[in-house]
Amino acid sequence: MSNQALPSWNNGAAKSAILDFVARVTKEGGPDFVPPAERIATFDNDGTLWCEQPMQPQVFFLIDRVKQLAAKDPSLKDRQPYKALLEHSLKALHEQGKQGLMELAFATHSGMSEEAFDEIAKAWFASAKHPKFGRPFQNLTYRPQVELLEYLRANGFKTYIVSGGGIDLIRAFAEDAYGIPREQVIGSSARLRYELQDGRAVVMKVSELNSFDDREVKPANIGLHIGRRPILAFGNSDGDLAMLRYVKTGVGARLALLIHHDDDVREVAYDRDFRLSPLAEALDNAGEYGITVVSMKNDWKTVFAPGRAP
Repeated sequence: MSNQALPSWNNGAAKSAILDFVARVTKEGGPDFVPPAERIATFDNDGTLWCEQPMQPQVFFLIDRVKQLAAKDPSLKDRQPYKALLEHSLKALHEQGKQGLMELAFATHSGMSEEAFDEIAKAWFASAKHPKFGRPFQNLTYRPQVELLEYLRANGFKTYIVSGGGIDLIRAFAEDAYGIPREQVIGSSARLRYELQDGRAVVMKVSELNSFDDREVKPANIGLHIGRRPILAFGNSDGDLAMLRYVKTGVGARLALLIHHDDDVREVAYDRDFRLSPLAEALDNAGEYGITVVSMKNDWKTVFAPGRAP
């Protein structure tokens, strides 16, 4: 167990649980040894790997996209949920719920190829800034989590993102931000359609929901796209509980972690009252389910990378 591992984590029960778990599953000949091919770790994204307050970055991206659409079709300004987005009404946006917002996102991102969307997303990330911290969104990844991802990979783990956020938006930044390649991102998705355009084959984004990757759908999509039950999972809301229980109830050594946003100085303190992604059942039953709760306030020495935010 290295004293140099996870330097942005405070010594305590959460860090010890991680280091002990990794030591046990990587010790050849030990009772809990797990072959590298089976060392799968899945992480939620919003609120687990980067800041999701006051809304998920996906929503801010959506607002800017709706502004572009409304410039072409002014009638959208008087229709919900476009009206709520354009007026920056947090209450009205929260009332839409995560699925309503994601379906709206798919409706406004259709009619283009995957490559075209990727260019739009990367251009947005290059200029858009968080309203509170005043920094680019990709600079608001959690330093302790990036260290954890690197530590796991150094110990033979394959790391995946399993998020309710849009898969294409996450793919636009995940490799640079987390070292997680595009093919190891699972997220909510629109239907895709193959077309030939002037002799060139393209895959187009269609204005229909394919999969809303939240709650019970997360384990189903893990089974579909990974084909192995992970041995470690990390989440931050009730939307991740099914994934955490799917991991924890498997055979052998397993670790399920839940970040609790209890730091109102360095980030934002919230849990069950955040309507877009509440944390209540998972937090209340963490002990019964064998889930390790990580306190942002007590378990992390820093939240964001130095020079980016507090």
